Amino acid sequence: MEKIKEKLQKVMNLVGEFFTSDYGILLILVIAAICVIVGLGEHGTSSSLAFALIAGTSGGSHVVGEPLTTELTRQGSPTLLRNEIDERIVKIRPMATPIDQLSRWGGARSCGSMIVDYYSVDTKPTESTLAEEYTQSTSGSGTRPVASLIVNDPQIFEPSETILVPSISGYDDENRPCGSLVLYVVSRNDDDDTINVVAVNGYYTAGLNKTVVPSMPEGTKLVRMGRAAAELDVQTAQFEALPVKRQNYCQVFKTQVEQSTFQKIANKEVGWGFSDQEEAAIIDMRLGMEKNFLFGKKARITDTRKKSEVFLTGGIWDQTDRTYNYNLGELTQDNIVEMTKAAFTGNAGSSRKILIGGTGLIEALNKIDYTKVISSGDKVTHWGIDFDELRSKFGTLYVLHSEIFDQCDHYNDGFIIDPNFIQKYCHVPFRADRLDLKKSGVRNTDAVVVTEASCLVLRYPSAHVRVVAVDGND
Repeated sequence: MEKIKEKLQKVMNLVGEFFTSDYGILLILVIAAICVIVGLGEHGTSSSLAFALIAGTSGGSHVVGEPLTTELTRQGSPTLLRNEIDERIVKIRPMATPIDQLSRWGGARSCGSMIVDYYSVDTKPTESTLAEEYTQSTSGSGTRPVASLIVNDPQIFEPSETILVPSISGYDDENRPCGSLVLYVVSRNDDDDTINVVAVNGYYTAGLNKTVVPSMPEGTKLVRMGRAAAELDVQTAQFEALPVKRQNYCQVFKTQVEQSTFQKIANKEVGWGFSDQEEAAIIDMRLGMEKNFLFGKKARITDTRKKSEVFLTGGIWDQTDRTYNYNLGELTQDNIVEMTKAAFTGNAGSSRKILIGGTGLIEALNKIDYTKVISSGDKVTHWGIDFDELRSKFGTLYVLHSEIFDQCDHYNDGFIIDPNFIQKYCHVPFRADRLDLKKSGVRNTDAVVVTEASCLVLRYPSAHVRVVAVDGND
């Protein structure tokens, strides 16, 4: 036993002498460095990742010696991977919030202020009416005497334009009624609201060898058509369109999701996690945004408790001045024809529009027996939403039920939207920010705040129509 102790003592002395030598100290430093590198790698810090990334010649990053992972990607290209909520937002119950879904699918314009100024322009009026009766006259020189017509809107007519008079017959070379009367505008007199015209296919007086403008009663419809220039004409009457400036406010929409640490680690019967709570919060947020985008009122108010100004966005319901009314409980196929006529004529909009309605309106549409004039087609999917198709000779409506109308007391109403003329502005794009409430000493929870500051505008208000049910007994 004594001999074994003597041998162990000699070994320990030799080890001690080695580690106190220069070689021993160097070995200890090498081992310590290896431990540090391995330890950092296990904790996922950037030190270990730095060894796998090499800077490129033009600012890029290259991975060497390791497979490409999301962690390496976020270090080498921080903006390449998008937040999951941004990609998932348009997939969360799109049928429940069609207005918000449509605006997200079409993309939003970034704005540098909570106050959005935008311009919209409509088309020049295409028709007017006679303010006073015109009686046929043969006075005047030339084979086509000039007639002065007093009209209600003379400003819409310019020299060299042609006018169609649908209710008055024109005449052929043998003085037989043929088609509708066509006039040519010679000049306009703004002092007495008259336009001076000659007849293109007017009544021919054989004895006088003149083609005159026939008599027309008060209220006769005059439709503005194209210009007709002479061979040597270089210029014509000027045409300019000035847009109308409108304004809306971006509203800051927020929702916050929190989960305590104990709740997170507790055993659960079903897989209900933090992402499920996020989804529930986002759909609730979108439902609120949908109501603001439809029926909100533009305003700036002061929260007396927070002592801060709050912006409220204006809804699209009040942004159009066009309304189609139908009698409550009496929606027929004739009403559908009239509604599609109001939606697709007089505004130069799209041939396909969206009708979003409350339960009462959709129920009435489903009860109609459709014919070949108005037909109900199969379901179609656009912008991530399933629509029912309603086809007419004027255009096609994509029909969708929305309980938002019911909740906002528009049970029997609807809104026809031209998807090409609706625009979303974002001051703060939809994003999710994680709050570190533990480090700040507030609460022992995981927290996410979802934020968006945005508004919705109709760029061409005349292309959209409110559908409103009225009580026929009133």
